[in-house]
Amino acid sequence: MTHRLDIVFAGTPDFAVPALAALHAAGHRVRAVYTQPDRPAGRGRTVTAGPVKECALALGLPVEQPATLRSADAHARLRGYAPDLMVVVAYGLILPQPVLDVPRLGCLNIHASLLPRWRGAAPIQRAILAGDAETGITIMQMDAGLDTGPILLERATPIEPRATAASLHDRLARLGAEAVVEAIEQCCGGRIEPRAQRAGGACYAAKISKQEAVIDWSRSAGDLDRQVRAFNPWPVAETTWNGAQLRIWDAQPVRRTVDAPPGQVIETGARLVVAAGDGALQIDRVQIAGRRVMTAAQFQNAHPLGGGRFGA
Repeated sequence: MTHRLDIVFAGTPDFAVPALAALHAAGHRVRAVYTQPDRPAGRGRTVTAGPVKECALALGLPVEQPATLRSADAHARLRGYAPDLMVVVAYGLILPQPVLDVPRLGCLNIHASLLPRWRGAAPIQRAILAGDAETGITIMQMDAGLDTGPILLERATPIEPRATAASLHDRLARLGAEAVVEAIEQCCGGRIEPRAQRAGGACYAAKISKQEAVIDWSRSAGDLDRQVRAFNPWPVAETTWNGAQLRIWDAQPVRRTVDAPPGQVIETGARLVVAAGDGALQIDRVQIAGRRVMTAAQFQNAHPLGGGRFGA
């Protein structure tokens, strides 16, 4: 590392933590860490600091938690840190133009897709749901649009057949941390130039809703497999069993001819297999509302399933 900058970092969830740690470890002077205000979490709804705040405090870095970045006071406070650069990772607040204009070198964003595909809030889940073969990280110079700024650096990675949103999230977080340090070094050394995003292929990764997690057994087993993987660990794909919510944490498609209505349990014992609109889905781990996660075998031991039907 030959170029050390005064950086303001903005991020909130787990995904942003590796990037903050990497920038600090690389020798950049992180003048302040901006993160969302503490919010209630867990069953007790205890007001809790986010992962980025916890990381910043552990590193001894100043923390800012404004409710908005649109006020003149917020702009003045940011200018007081005199940043060369602002690095933004899943912060959760829109940066208005006066904020984008503060850092001498502008604002960089770490985005979890290969832009312009999957602009927006949920690129990891949308890529899995769509059956994409690969995704990646884009280091982007921010502008006033939604993930529309010029690209500095991209790093692609395959989406493995059994990848979940959780496993892909962790891989992309590490990749993003490595990529942003590299992009800053290349920019400072004059070895990289921003390039405009290509005109075609843009799509929007809308925020995930809990309603999307409800399984429609008339869909194909491949679709249901992607739904289960995309919504692990949140909001978790769900169906009903005897009128009760049943969350499905892990499943996989089964190649077989099925002559049964969608949702019908067609195999029990060594495997728990359920008919889909096309093919069948093997259920591996489930969770009844208010209970712990269990294997399909454990679930069958407590709940006779022969001839039963999910989602009915």
